[in-house]
Order: sequence, then C-alpha cells, then structure tokens
Amino acid sequence: MNTLGGSGVRVTALSFGAAGIGNLFTEVTDEQAYEAVDAAWANGIRSFDTAPHYGLGLSERRLGAALRDRPRDAYTVSTKAGRLLEPVDAGGDDLADGFAVPATHRRVWDFSADGVRRSLDASLERLGLDRVDAVYLHDPDDHAEQALREGYPALERLRAQGVVGAIGAGMNQTETLTRFVRETDVDVVLCAGRYTLLDHGALTALLPAARDRGVSVIIGGAFNSGLLADPRPGATYNYAVAPPELLERALYLKAIAERHGTTLRAAALAFPAAHPAVTSVLVGARSAAEVRDCVAGFATPVPSAFWRELREEGLLPAAAPLPAGET
Repeated sequence: MNTLGGSGVRVTALSFGAAGIGNLFTEVTDEQAYEAVDAAWANGIRSFDTAPHYGLGLSERRLGAALRDRPRDAYTVSTKAGRLLEPVDAGGDDLADGFAVPATHRRVWDFSADGVRRSLDASLERLGLDRVDAVYLHDPDDHAEQALREGYPALERLRAQGVVGAIGAGMNQTETLTRFVRETDVDVVLCAGRYTLLDHGALTALLPAARDRGVSVIIGGAFNSGLLADPRPGATYNYAVAPPELLERALYLKAIAERHGTTLRAAALAFPAAHPAVTSVLVGARSAAEVRDCVAGFATPVPSAFWRELREEGLLPAAAPLPAGET
C-alpha cells in the first residue's frame, strides 16, 4: 500500500477505475459490475475511484453496493466534484467522454464552494457511505480560476474538518494539474492519458513538480481509453476513434512486445508505474475477466530488452524512468 502525499490515505499500486461499470462506451448489467468489483477485491485491489459524471451516478451506486459488505477500513474510495449531469427539459444525446448524455440532462461544471459540497453530499448518498477517502475536482479545464479560487478552498476545509482524507484534482491535461501542484496544498492529482506509451506529456513539468512537492500522482488512462489495450481499426484514443497514425504506432508497439514475449497491455501498465512520483495506476474495467487480465499483466515483469528497444528507437523519452524488467 502507498500513501497519498502527506494525507495518510492508503492506496494499492493498482487501483480500480469504476467508469466502466457506469456504462462507459458499453452497457453492463448490475451483476457484471458487481463481479468486476469482486474480482478486483479477490486480486488484492483495495482502492476504487468513481465520479458522479460516470453514468448519471450509476457508477457510484454500483460501486457502493458492491463494497457494502466489505470492512470499511479495508478499502479506499475516491470520487470527484465539479463536473455533473443535471436534469433539464431538453438536452443532449451526445457523448461526454464516452458516456451518453440523454436528452433529459445536460453537462454542467460547478466549482463553487457550495457546488463542491452539494456534489460530495450527493455522492455519499449514492455510495451509501458516510465518508470518502479522497475527492478530486473533476476536469476544471475551462474553469480553472473558479476551481482554484473557490473549489479548492472548499476541499481544503473539508479535509481540515476530517470529512475527507485527501484532496486533489483530476484531468486529462497537465498544465492545470501542474498549477494545482505548485499553487495549492493538494495531496494528489489524477492524470489521465498524459503519461502513457503514446503520450509522455506529464514528464515535462507535472511529474517533476509533483516529486519536488511531495504530491502523489495517480495515472489513469494507461491504455489511452482503449487503443493500447487492443489496437485495431475503430479502437478509441482519448474517447474518440484513434487517428490512423496513432493506430499504426500502437500496432508497432504491440508487435515489439510480442517479439519480446510480452503483451502491449502489460507494458502499458508497467510504464507509468516506474516513475517515482506515481503512487498508483488506475485501470478501468467493466468485467471480472478484464480485471484479472490487468492484474496479471501488472504483476508480470516486462523484459528489459523491450524497454531498451523502445528507447533505442526513440519511442520513449530519455528522461522517462524504465521499469525493472526480466533480463
């Protein structure tokens, strides 16, 4: 178990992301969702991440139900605040990062102090819990100033009151996350998709700043929303169909991995975990089989020769720490 910054909140090196059980891209049944959480538990995962945005609260409700009979002090739950779907008379039918937005709802960002508190209260009700261990401000990309000026102080007060153990921000970009690391007293940031085999953006500023400040980094989106899990035509990259050049690169990485007797999925999970600022790798799964596959891949060392070949071909930056692999 690893600790989030100076908070005392503990997480496993591999964490369960509950977007998939909130019907990300594909609908799953309650039974399938519970089986996925059960498989995570059976394989030693004790940290679980969700958000109200994931399936109109469905992810939180399912996760809470799946964990209800577990000892509360034996696991860590994180959720998010600030990004919501609220009822309206007429709305979307579009996709919000892989989640269908029904015509009865619209996307809303509210990083006010009151909005953050109301969001957390609603999350606790859906989860069936009296506390969560960590809360992230969720995707404040176009609302950074309000999030820093109003949302963050609200989380700081909740932490001081003991309502939550750790606070931070979660985003799909690094610039604003780096501001949170440098300008606030967050315990942790969740960086999705920006430190992977295909995208090394977090290496430039975010990861060094986090290490210098003692802020933990959780890496989500290690598969870039699907492409690095199963590169094929139609595979998704950052929640949209992968462009041809990235699909070609992912297929090339897969071929190298197979030549060295490993899998692209195992390599994709191992790479971000090797950075000393990274506390946990968050994997989304919608079935027990996906969970078991991720756990097995994460536990299997990737041959050192694979990493050397990627470095020699310029596919990994010289500054990126390489995982310890089989020789």
